[in-house]
Amino acid sequence: MKTAVLFCLVALIASATAQTPKASAKRERKPHPSLAKVEDVAGLPRVLLIGDSISMGYTVDVREMLKGKANVHRIPTNGGPTTNGLKNIQAWLGGSKWDVIHFNWGLHDLKYIQDDPSKRADPKAPGSHPQVALADYEKNLAELVKIMQATGAKLIWCNTTPVPAGSDGRVEGDEAKYNEAAARVMKAAGIPTNDLRAHALAKPDAQLPDGNVHYSPDGSRYLAEKVASVIAEHLPEKK
Repeated sequence: MKTAVLFCLVALIASATAQTPKASAKRERKPHPSLAKVEDVAGLPRVLLIGDSISMGYTVDVREMLKGKANVHRIPTNGGPTTNGLKNIQAWLGGSKWDVIHFNWGLHDLKYIQDDPSKRADPKAPGSHPQVALADYEKNLAELVKIMQATGAKLIWCNTTPVPAGSDGRVEGDEAKYNEAAARVMKAAGIPTNDLRAHALAKPDAQLPDGNVHYSPDGSRYLAEKVASVIAEHLPEKK
């Protein structure tokens, strides 16, 4: 009997020890490369990227492509919906001078939720609704534009990339409606648009399969080519 009890205790201790590295690894998970701190090169214009995980995917490549031409920063997180933007935009802008701000909101706004906004919901399920209704999205964008315009930076709107068929918690093609609302805001404010949606649609295999709104590493680099090109067109001329 004593031998059996001792064996059980040893087994429990071994099991707990085996689980410790997993918990430690989870705590020590490295931040996304796009969130790395950027040290400015003196004399180069300063660019701020605002967006969700799609922009996080292309940030590092954009930095590489604009190396020697601009200091490319991004907000220190996933931008989420426009409601999150309104809560954090002043902190994201900080007291720094920005020459160009390339920005997007959309995929989180059109995401369907129920009571818990952190979880996607089946769009067809009772009680499901977009996280930010289309009319509110347009209103929020207009307010965000006013705040960013006050910085004196050149603003570039980046429209929302495609929602494919079978997307979890989103409806295929809903980005078109949200982009139309955004286009009205940008037209009224005189802000140019980076048509990243059209660029993405031209290379459908850049997007991950099975309804995923995200992109492969090569796909993100493909998006970065367009983003870097548009930003380069709007960088201030060297004095």
